[in-house]
Amino acid sequence: MTITAPPTPAASAGQPAARRGWITDWDPENEEFWAATGKRVANRNLAFSVLAEHLGFSTWLLWSVVVVALPASFAYTVDQKFWLVALPNLVGALMRLPYTFAVTFFGGRNWTVISALLLLIPLGGLMYVVTHPGTPYELALLLAATAGLGGGNFASSMTNISFFYPERAKGTALGLNAAGGNLGTSVVQFSVPIVVSAGLVYAGLMWVPFVLLAAVCAYLFMNNLRVAQAPVRQQLTTLKRTHTWVMSFLYIGTFGSFIGYSAAFPLLLKTQFPDASAKVAFTGALAGSLARPIGGWLSDRIGGARVTAAMYVIMGLGSLGVIYAVDHRSFAGFLGAFLVLFAAAGAGNGSTYRMIPAIFTAKAAEAHKAGKIGDNWLAQAKRESAATLGIAGAIGAMGGFYLPRAIGDSIKATGGVSTAFTVFFGLYVACLVVTWWCYLRKRVLNERVPSLAYAGV
Repeated sequence: MTITAPPTPAASAGQPAARRGWITDWDPENEEFWAATGKRVANRNLAFSVLAEHLGFSTWLLWSVVVVALPASFAYTVDQKFWLVALPNLVGALMRLPYTFAVTFFGGRNWTVISALLLLIPLGGLMYVVTHPGTPYELALLLAATAGLGGGNFASSMTNISFFYPERAKGTALGLNAAGGNLGTSVVQFSVPIVVSAGLVYAGLMWVPFVLLAAVCAYLFMNNLRVAQAPVRQQLTTLKRTHTWVMSFLYIGTFGSFIGYSAAFPLLLKTQFPDASAKVAFTGALAGSLARPIGGWLSDRIGGARVTAAMYVIMGLGSLGVIYAVDHRSFAGFLGAFLVLFAAAGAGNGSTYRMIPAIFTAKAAEAHKAGKIGDNWLAQAKRESAATLGIAGAIGAMGGFYLPRAIGDSIKATGGVSTAFTVFFGLYVACLVVTWWCYLRKRVLNERVPSLAYAGV
């Protein structure tokens, strides 16, 4: 069975799309419209969305690299340093909710400009701290927390881009958008150790011209979509949907792992293998970023739930591999296990995010068929799935706070990381069970929620 959109007469194949400002009529499910103008406009918005989101991730994860390079004049304990890398993730998670709804209020292009310029706040705060060695720890922690503004960019970017693409292409488009942003994590962990040799201040200063460029490009080349506008109250109906909370939990296991490991890996590497080069830390985030669009692409073809389940199995094995490598003091095993964890988490990010629009489209189609929703069922599905992308992104990102703190607490309490990674193994087992129970059981697909089977879940 194929899901088709109700016709939208205003969105014709020959209709020109506005270069800047608001586009009033947008129907990517109309194949003529998509081929004539929609695909070109969507791809242009995607390109500049990736640029802004990439810089958001770079800013978000800056402290994960800077804490490793802090000189002895910053007399912070290991536990305090883990707080410096964990707190931005907590703030970033909290920022994702308002950033999601900002798109529907201000418009995608307008909010991209604003959110890019907001990155100047954490960059300025970082430059202040590193040029003032006597900065009290509490002030450093507060300024580090502002890096969480960069974490909010992901939610607004994904919400915005989800409106531009048809259902059949969303997995790939969202995967590319997320991967481009996630690469900011790897880029910052690769480039900052190089530039700080000239001075720690450049860890923040180097990003300022790129942030300004992203804001200008968003203003000149991106668009707002009227179809994306909706009252916040209307979007919050998604909070009543069981699938919103199921997918939010699953996203803790995938994205929470990716961003949590990205934040903790450089410091964890230094504490567990002091003689190893910290410059290899970027390889983990790189593996996860490159794997994300692959997860979305596979999900478009074989189903998001199948890919997600497979990734949880791999992540469980990877967490056991970390325990084994640390216990046997094997750096090669440690790095290899983490690369497996990062790659599986990245692919799982793509597959879980592909599941969300598929689930909500399927459920809305089912309700429409039963006469519970009118001909606007697809528009309602798009609004609810876009809001869920932000909500799941916010809750999932909480894992980015929990994982570094769990690792820090494990080291503080036991002197090692085995306790933390045993808990992470349990998390992946729980996520696997939930994925199977809600989306892979034959009875669920064929009887209880039959529409999920043909929606690409």
